[in-house]
Amino acid sequence: ALIVAQWHNQVTSSAGKSTKFGHGVSILLHSSFTLISAGGWSPLVSNKYQWLQIDLGERTEITAVATQGGYGSSDWVTSYLLMFSDSGRNWKQYRQEESIWAFSGNTNADNVVYYKLQHSIKARFLRFVPLDWNPNGRIGMRIEVYGCTYRSEVIGFDGKSCLIYRSSQKLMSALKDVMSLKFKALQSDGILLHREAQNGDHITLELIKGKLSLLINLGDAKTYSSNAQINITLGSLLDDQHWHSVLIEHFNNQVNFTVDKHTNHFHAKREFSYLDLDYELSFGGIPVPGKSGMLSRKYFHGCFENIYCNGMNIIEVAKSQKSQISFGNMSFSCVEPPVVPVTFLSSSSYLALPGTSGQEELSISFQFRTWNKEGPLLSAKLHQASGGLLLYLSDGKVKVSTGLNNGEWHSVSFSAKRNRITVTVDNDVTMSTHASIPLHIYSEDTFYFGGCPSGGNNTECDSSFGGFQGCMRLFSIGNKPVDMIAVQQNIHGNFSDLQIDLCGIIDRCLPNYCEHGGECSQSWNSFYCNCNNTGYKGATCHYPVYEQSCEAYKHRGNTSGFYNIDSDGSGPLGPFLVYCNMTDTTWTIIQHNNTNLTRVKSANRENPHSVFFKYSASLDQLRATINHAEHCEQELAYHCKKSRLLDKQDGMPLSWWIGRTNETQTYWGGSLPTIQKCTCGLEGSCIDSQHYCNCDADQDEWTNDTGFLSYKDHLPVTKIVITDTDRPNSEAAYKLGPLLCQGDKAFWNSASFNTETSYLHFPTFHGELSADVSFFFKTTASSGVFLENLGIQDFIRIELYSPSEVIFSFDVGNGPSEIIMQTLTSLNDNQWHYVKAERNIKEASLQVDQLPQKSQAAPPDGHIRLQLNSQLFVGGTASRQKGFLGCIRSLHLNGVALDLEERAKITPGVEPGCPGHCSSYGNLCHNGGKCREKYSGFSCDCTFSAYAGPFCKKEISAYFGTGTSVTYNFQEYYTLAKNSSSHASSFYADMTLNREAITFTFQTTRMPSLLLYVSSFYKEYLSILLTKNGSLQIRYKLDSHQDPDVFNIISKSLADGQLQHVKINREEEMLFVQVFQLRKKNKQSTEFNAIKSLTLGKILESGDVDEETMKANSQGFIGCLSSVQFNHIAPLKAALLHSSSAPIIIKGRFTESNCGTVTGADSSSSETTHSFADHSGPIDEGEPLANAIRSDSAIIGGVIAVVIFILLCITAIAIHIYQKKHAFIKKKEPKGSENEDGAESALKNELHVQNTANENQKEYFF
Repeated sequence: ALIVAQWHNQVTSSAGKSTKFGHGVSILLHSSFTLISAGGWSPLVSNKYQWLQIDLGERTEITAVATQGGYGSSDWVTSYLLMFSDSGRNWKQYRQEESIWAFSGNTNADNVVYYKLQHSIKARFLRFVPLDWNPNGRIGMRIEVYGCTYRSEVIGFDGKSCLIYRSSQKLMSALKDVMSLKFKALQSDGILLHREAQNGDHITLELIKGKLSLLINLGDAKTYSSNAQINITLGSLLDDQHWHSVLIEHFNNQVNFTVDKHTNHFHAKREFSYLDLDYELSFGGIPVPGKSGMLSRKYFHGCFENIYCNGMNIIEVAKSQKSQISFGNMSFSCVEPPVVPVTFLSSSSYLALPGTSGQEELSISFQFRTWNKEGPLLSAKLHQASGGLLLYLSDGKVKVSTGLNNGEWHSVSFSAKRNRITVTVDNDVTMSTHASIPLHIYSEDTFYFGGCPSGGNNTECDSSFGGFQGCMRLFSIGNKPVDMIAVQQNIHGNFSDLQIDLCGIIDRCLPNYCEHGGECSQSWNSFYCNCNNTGYKGATCHYPVYEQSCEAYKHRGNTSGFYNIDSDGSGPLGPFLVYCNMTDTTWTIIQHNNTNLTRVKSANRENPHSVFFKYSASLDQLRATINHAEHCEQELAYHCKKSRLLDKQDGMPLSWWIGRTNETQTYWGGSLPTIQKCTCGLEGSCIDSQHYCNCDADQDEWTNDTGFLSYKDHLPVTKIVITDTDRPNSEAAYKLGPLLCQGDKAFWNSASFNTETSYLHFPTFHGELSADVSFFFKTTASSGVFLENLGIQDFIRIELYSPSEVIFSFDVGNGPSEIIMQTLTSLNDNQWHYVKAERNIKEASLQVDQLPQKSQAAPPDGHIRLQLNSQLFVGGTASRQKGFLGCIRSLHLNGVALDLEERAKITPGVEPGCPGHCSSYGNLCHNGGKCREKYSGFSCDCTFSAYAGPFCKKEISAYFGTGTSVTYNFQEYYTLAKNSSSHASSFYADMTLNREAITFTFQTTRMPSLLLYVSSFYKEYLSILLTKNGSLQIRYKLDSHQDPDVFNIISKSLADGQLQHVKINREEEMLFVQVFQLRKKNKQSTEFNAIKSLTLGKILESGDVDEETMKANSQGFIGCLSSVQFNHIAPLKAALLHSSSAPIIIKGRFTESNCGTVTGADSSSSETTHSFADHSGPIDEGEPLANAIRSDSAIIGGVIAVVIFILLCITAIAIHIYQKKHAFIKKKEPKGSENEDGAESALKNELHVQNTANENQKEYFF
């Protein structure tokens, strides 16, 4: 419907008599009404304080507005605010979205700009406030308003009254109960609604500090049980003297609580039970103090509109004087006090009011509300001699008052009489002081509220504290209220950058845009999120701190340990702690609360034994982890003695388990779903061929059905039920292992884009308020679009713009924005690079690889929702231009992985998968490990490395006892000699070495000691030993007819119990030693002929060795040797890991140890980056060693140049780190079960069960 208004008595403006109104009524926009004659409204002065106001005569529902410029002129408004009010005072601004205040106006004088309001306005007065206009003209408007009559029932409360409704009929519905109302509060506190049942159940709706609190108490209120009470708070700033709507719905134990547009859904602990015949509803207060066990609360001061209880209009019933009882003074109208608030919009805002006539007594009072911690409130010069007055807000305090920046109204009064000054805040005297001389207040004094005029030296106003942003009202000077309408009309005082007759404060933390439990705080212009202890980061706590899987941690170079993972990324599920076992494949291990072997007796179908398993993650978190994994399994062991799993007579299961789908499962470890069998039943190996499980043979001796459950949809096991252990000599025992999941399907999910016109398309990306995109890419192309999604106007796009430039661009309705990230190196190097882009209502950010993130703040007042409607294009665009050539991997949008491989299988020009991971991840293979390509990822081949582990970083160490000997026979020569009748030396041509590379780490306190010895068939040898003074000595005998070359390192003793790292390289006549790097030219032969064996520790075979070597050999070696490497041979690793297949001879005490491992942090911390320490420190070149010792008998002739390079490679003292055990709380077992350690040991002895944990299982339990 169209609204028709008579301009002469219904239209007013800020310009008063200066506004030019015509006397004829012209037709504007389909003949609805015109406000001004032919030219429209145009004030003589064009500034931001002009407005045009319409009085619609009564409250009206307004659904749309339209504007034009001045007729036949260059006057039009380009943007404006729309305000509304019931009384013509205390205006409220209309907002289109959460942060959109302004309407876009006209671009010329003739075209009509029409806006359908997203939510209708219900008000009597409407005001248009121009913000910008044609710079070549002035303000000019013709307007039209669309709407219809609004009918409502209203009742007013004076803060001392309440309305009680009683009935003997059942008001509340048995199926669904709905209560709705609107309210307008004049005070910040008060009871809106209270309803109580005879059994003590009650519901209370109360306004507390401008917020609505819904209290539901189920049960006797006198018990004050926290479990029986629910208290939900919604809304903010609800004491703004404007209408707010409330809706309460409940069905059984489901409750929906809505305030304005914000809804909270929750479940009560049990169903409501107060649906009785006799009931009582009170509105506005609780008349009897202490009712329902509660203290007396404030009565409501304000108005209600349209109170409905299951369709019954309570106000209409109250008017009819039927069953209600009124208590106090109420009226069926809404009367508002003529309060005129003022909004200080910016730091340049101020209000200047004239002072009183000269006197020795002064009083000033006002109220304010703000979110800012800082800002001046009042400034004035009192007397030339006595200085001035400055009252300011600092860190949320006025002097000693605290917490005043909470958005609530606070009262401030200042009084000065003779020699006493008093400041009172919220009726609490915060400061009282005496002045040394009498005060004299002169009439020319001016009081400045909220700030100071800009420019010039104003000695009457202190501007050192910037400006106040917030609202003020109820100004009083000299106990006389200030007429703010007169100030608005420039009759009284002056001001700048104010909005008079409204308070424009908004709660930017409602709704709370801080995700994942982030704590919201705010200032006047913005809000801030505290993400501490949430597991998320960013401006709105949107992006996860932790990786999504153990696989992702592994490929950052991390090793086995406890980690937090966030299986759905930025989705709603939080992070949780798991153990990541980094082997060649990556295992995620999730424990539960009952891992013991538990005995069960005396259970039957009437009294079954049931056990529940609680995991260290929720079922939703477990489901996400399982879905992402390539494979999951869980070992379930069931031992039985006359305890069956299946009753063959009736086909009913006697024992079963339940998984996360809450369905009963009757198949057991190693079997397949839907088949009531065990592993032996599938393999045909059951002890009784007539049954499909060993336990169903019902034998009077222990047997078992044990195996792994691996059907992912049923995992993990959450409950086991056993019913057949109540017969004589009947017993069972069960043990459930942790949940084990392998790999991460999404991490290696990739697609190869082979043409510029090829792309993959997916459903529309929905990330209205928060959107994050992350992926890996590799390419040789110089540019291409990674991803694009379009809307009508909005869009999001990420592209490689140049070889060293990535651009993230988007538009949410405020115009296109882009973030450009430039890299120092080219990104088209055919190696994997990481991209992460995020956009939320606070900011947008872009990160490439490990470069610092680049961010761009969002405009404070603008569109905030990203609205897309087309398909999501990956690897190209809808226009098939600027397509991407290369590979994209692990694409996640808001934590959800897109299956690129599956879509690529059916898309021309795109292939699933992407080879060539070693070019990017090969550097993760350490210590000589070789990177090997796999379809999904890579692996490190440690065959020719002295180290082990997924990245060849695991130290292989062993402890040598007295007389221990480990001999490695070089297999290729060993085999020749063994199978030949000729003397082994005849093969010397194939066994000659011109160079050796030897590395090892040792730790000992014994000297002398023989560290390493290599023999040959030609009586040549190499020995490395510690002398009797602990120095390192290397003895080379490369000519059987000469004495050995001896290289002594003059140094402190290396037999000091510290880890020492040694690296020796010989290249023909040059020898390089790292510990103290020694380079020496050798006179002897440069060839090491016919090498035979390498010995660690004591030499057991007889041989032609020198006296010093034999002295060292008499002790052998006692201590730790670690990571021994001789060329491509790793003898220590072969002895420990492959002793059965390698040509190894071991004598004496020889045990594996972790003595060679040094870590610098406690690896038990869940947030520690778990990595092996690097034992080889930085290497410094030292000065030549002048007094190097040599044996004259060993070195004959020639000039020997000795250069020693001292290294800083002796590392810190080894620290043994003990992994902390991850404890889980044990539940009490049901009656009939035994769960003590002694019982478990006894049962194992009875079953003759040895510890069946294999090597992998040892790593699973901590």
